[in-house]
Amino acid sequence: MPMELPGSHMEPDVLEVLFLSQGSLSDNSRRLVQTSDNRTQSVFMSDHVRVDTSNQLDTDADCKQTYSAYDTEMHANSDQHPFACEVCDGKFANDSQLKTHMIIHMAQRPFSCDVCFKTFTHSSTLSDHMRIHTGERPFSCNICDKSFTRASILGAHMCIHTGEKPFSCEVCDKKFTRSSNLSDHRRIHTGERRYSCVFCDKKFRTPAAVRCHVRTHTGERPFSCNVCDKKFTLSSSLSDHMRIHTGERPFSCSVCGMKFTRSCTLRDHVRVHTGEQPFCCTVCGMKFKWASSLRNHMRIHTG
Repeated sequence: MPMELPGSHMEPDVLEVLFLSQGSLSDNSRRLVQTSDNRTQSVFMSDHVRVDTSNQLDTDADCKQTYSAYDTEMHANSDQHPFACEVCDGKFANDSQLKTHMIIHMAQRPFSCDVCFKTFTHSSTLSDHMRIHTGERPFSCNICDKSFTRASILGAHMCIHTGEKPFSCEVCDKKFTRSSNLSDHRRIHTGERRYSCVFCDKKFRTPAAVRCHVRTHTGERPFSCNVCDKKFTLSSSLSDHMRIHTGERPFSCSVCGMKFTRSCTLRDHVRVHTGEQPFCCTVCGMKFKWASSLRNHMRIHTG
């Protein structure tokens, strides 16, 4: 018998079903809302981040994008996969596979990390996540020997060497190596800021941005230098810092060949050659190459 979503037999226009995870999140951490036109909306709340995921599973096409490669294969041959999902018409070989798939629609995340208590819909995703804590990086680039926790991240990394950027923004034509980066970028055009800080309600375009912001409230500095023990709020800041110890200067000016430890320092330097002056005084309109020059100039007006 086809599997029913809990509450789908009820009459009200809007049905709210509460699913409790097996992790440490609160009882109201995850909600699935089904409307009268059979569209599904969900709202997720974690300890530090509120996320409105409305319309993420609105259509069959949207739902299919959330499948793993395994789920996609299950869709391929309906004759061999007689168990059908009534939400998105996905087809599966047996009842067990269908039940596993239904977790996507039910917004359940039954697999919990025993270190940080983050929860996941699949055990394989939890296994990938655990490498963050163990430091294991089993997937290595055969060009630069950089290693990664997941094969998909290695695949995206390889685009750095090949120059391939297969994901293109339909508004400004900017290209990206990863589809997730394109999704984040699109919010620049739409103005959508769906991720809110629970401390100050400031909103952000990406979950990574709100996680970093939350540390300004908590004072957390989880990234530590193994040479001098200095701590940082961002992994990128730690990476920049490590070059002080290694002497590495990977960012090179294409005009004069001068090398820098940070990409932002290179961007500032390039203005020496281009003459670009992007920093403008709001009082007198005078323009400057660098933000520091503008700050110094503003003292003329402020005294």
